[in-house]
Amino acid sequence: MDERQAPTPGMTISVRTRQDVVVVDPERFLAAARAAYRETSPEITEERAAEDIRDVHDAVWALLDRFGRLAADAPTSAVLPGQRIPDRPDGLSPAGEHQQIVLNDPRPLQDYGCFMPEEYDPFAIPPST
Repeated sequence: MDERQAPTPGMTISVRTRQDVVVVDPERFLAAARAAYRETSPEITEERAAEDIRDVHDAVWALLDRFGRLAADAPTSAVLPGQRIPDRPDGLSPAGEHQQIVLNDPRPLQDYGCFMPEEYDPFAIPPST
């Protein structure tokens, strides 16, 4: 269903994004994240990067901060379901991406201030859209 809608004052536009990757080599994954961290903060030493990037969350945030995505150079062609790309330098095998545009979410994230209610799911599609 193709519903065209012109932008209007006060319209909220939300983009829900999902990026999946499979870790095929944890050491390369952490090394790539530490390198990305050092690229965004050149004053950081290798030792400090190793201290700061120690787990999956640290690594993911470092890659997102540097590239805006987990696998910055993910191939445009996909492999067959269940297959992995074992030899990427970042130790990750891109495993799919999905984006959805949602118009007129009744309350943009900014309106929640610093703390969203625990029961709020920022990725849920509002029933009215």
